[in-house]
Amino acid sequence: MKNSLLFSVKIGNLSSETTMERCLNATDKKYHDLQDILRNMGSVLVAFSGGVDSAFLLKTAKDVLHDGVLAVTATSEIQLSHELEEARTLATDIGAEHTVVQTQEMEDETFVSNPCDRCYHCKKMIFGALRRIAEEREIPFILDGSNADDTSDYRPGMKALEELGIRSPLKEAGLTKAEIRELSKTTGLPTWNKPAFACLASRIPYGDRITTEKLRRIDEAEAFLREQGIVQVRVRDHGSVARIEVSPEDKSKFSDDRFAQQVNTKLKELGFTYVALDLEGYRTGSLNSNVT
Repeated sequence: MKNSLLFSVKIGNLSSETTMERCLNATDKKYHDLQDILRNMGSVLVAFSGGVDSAFLLKTAKDVLHDGVLAVTATSEIQLSHELEEARTLATDIGAEHTVVQTQEMEDETFVSNPCDRCYHCKKMIFGALRRIAEEREIPFILDGSNADDTSDYRPGMKALEELGIRSPLKEAGLTKAEIRELSKTTGLPTWNKPAFACLASRIPYGDRITTEKLRRIDEAEAFLREQGIVQVRVRDHGSVARIEVSPEDKSKFSDDRFAQQVNTKLKELGFTYVALDLEGYRTGSLNSNVT
């Protein structure tokens, strides 16, 4: 692993490190730090969504702890419909024991009222369920896939993790999203270039009530756009308006009148009155911009 991440440029009889080499050396060290953190835990439960971060964490934990790993995926109405099956398949490929727990966020009035700290209440419920499983199985540590970049955005869910004693080894090792993608590619994980996902509730502005109908139409709208070849997409639900965020390379697709009309027709069928393309494009946590 270490040798595959290092390279140098020879100049005469001297070996000169490039900036990239120094970067990869640092990444390699963080990877070994991660392994040490996990090794010292002995037995862990990994909160496993099947995304880039949790997949890399589960793979590393499995490599280090072997049978001392349990992957648990929480599922509910707020999760994208295709994610559960992908998580099941990936856990099987990694060779980790995997189980699914059903959570009931939509039965929590505080959550559905959609306050600015919505993620706190969601994480409290999900990781509370995971803690009960860990206690039943006598597993001492519960892990989540937060990374070093996750401190740069508004994330009230982190408070819930701290209160419940959840560990975030990727963040503890200082691994960034880019480094996790690079290491995932090196270790052969198919998730290395998987687009970022978040729960469907994150598409609804704070203060707007979360409903099953809103979650359904967001899920179906994004699934339709992915079927059209748009990999990174968010459909933000502003009541009668669907605000579509896509990556810069996909914006040009909407200049095709036929394609734009197909999208417009589909999203109106799902219940939106107006369909708009956000010219700023996709960015993580765009609905957090007004949070102070």
